[in-house]
Amino acid sequence: MSHNTFGHLFRVTTWGESHGPAIGCVVDGCPPGIALQESDLQVWLDKRRPGQSRFTTQRKESDTVKILSGTFEGVTTGTAISLMIENEDVRSKDYGDIKDKFRPGHGDYTYWKKYGIRDYRGGGRSSARETAMRVAAGGVARKVLGAGVTIRGALIQIGPHAIERKRWDWAEVDRNPFFCPDAEMAKEWEGYLDGVRKAGSSVGAIIEVVAEGVPAGLGAPVYGKVECDLAAAMMGINAVKGVEIGAGFHAAELRGEENADQMRMKGNDVTFLSNNAGGVLAGITTGQDVIVRFAVKPTSSILTPVKTVDVHGKDTEIVTKGRHDPCVGIRGVPVGEAMMANVLADHLLRHRAQCG
Repeated sequence: MSHNTFGHLFRVTTWGESHGPAIGCVVDGCPPGIALQESDLQVWLDKRRPGQSRFTTQRKESDTVKILSGTFEGVTTGTAISLMIENEDVRSKDYGDIKDKFRPGHGDYTYWKKYGIRDYRGGGRSSARETAMRVAAGGVARKVLGAGVTIRGALIQIGPHAIERKRWDWAEVDRNPFFCPDAEMAKEWEGYLDGVRKAGSSVGAIIEVVAEGVPAGLGAPVYGKVECDLAAAMMGINAVKGVEIGAGFHAAELRGEENADQMRMKGNDVTFLSNNAGGVLAGITTGQDVIVRFAVKPTSSILTPVKTVDVHGKDTEIVTKGRHDPCVGIRGVPVGEAMMANVLADHLLRHRAQCG
């Protein structure tokens, strides 16, 4: 299978399957001399870890990461950093009844058509289990970016229920199981998701990721645009079906003078009066917050019977048992943060290579 690597100078290659013995990644291009230990990565993996509330999959994984190479005496050496997480709570028998059926909304059919074989145990390589390694790599990327760059994500909508931005409080994100910045909406989501879960169904969500402290000048015009790489990174996350930067689709409703981020001098510095561009102009960062939102579709593995076909070409129905997120968008928040970090770290190294 090709295309298991993303990035240019900061390159990440992931490997492993949902129900295999382990998953892992190799991070190449990390500069030497950066303090790095497993606890630096574990803190982010713990945010993504399954089974932390009734609103996520009950698969029990500690997601304990091991650094196998690329560090010596607590600092990076400039060589490839190999990371691994062992799979601990595999229940492949849950998929025995559907091994010949294609799950609608999943990659079962397309994998089968492309490769002539597929791992039916949780989707194999196409499982969101793989994103744990993106989060681990993102931990390395954050160290490359340094303490001056802060990356935070939040869930801003579940189904039709969106937060009230006037109540946005970053401190609330760590106080509820949804990474929600709106305390009142988080309470409403509890009852709503309980109903979805008990009905054997699922629902989609929207996630917003904000990077503060990003220096101006990262990225390149034409084929090296920061927003292009960010869009590709977010679209590459499982179940993501839409991405927008800054004002995004709302920009289509604005007039030119409303959408333009007008500028003024503040001392010796240029300041912007708004940030509809999401911190990127002509593919290059402006020094403002980089803002990305992405939409996640409802989890396709549900207990509600749905129509499908099998590998023998027969019409049938399918019910997907096992342990699945009623809203996969919840655990998508730390994954979105990680992909933001990976892209920005890559562009930081590319900028240094060209401009010093």
